[in-house]
Amino acid sequence: MLSAERKRSLTIAGHRTSVSLEEPFWDALKDIAAAEGVAVAALIAEIDSRRETVNLSSALRLHVLEHYKRQAEGG
Repeated sequence: MLSAERKRSLTIAGHRTSVSLEEPFWDALKDIAAAEGVAVAALIAEIDSRRETVNLSSALRLHVLEHYKRQAEGG
């Protein structure tokens, strides 16, 4: 089932920004943040600090994908 994008506003490094992601990605980020013992905003800020050329929404989707790939591979 396809999910529409949902825009959320947050503050990263003192700057307000909006990020649009499909709801399953927001849910995954919440789960990943909980597993790491950090707030979703802190997880997003960390991902943002490591991204290079992709936009933030893409970086977040890729982080979720990489997280679940590592889990599937037993890491």
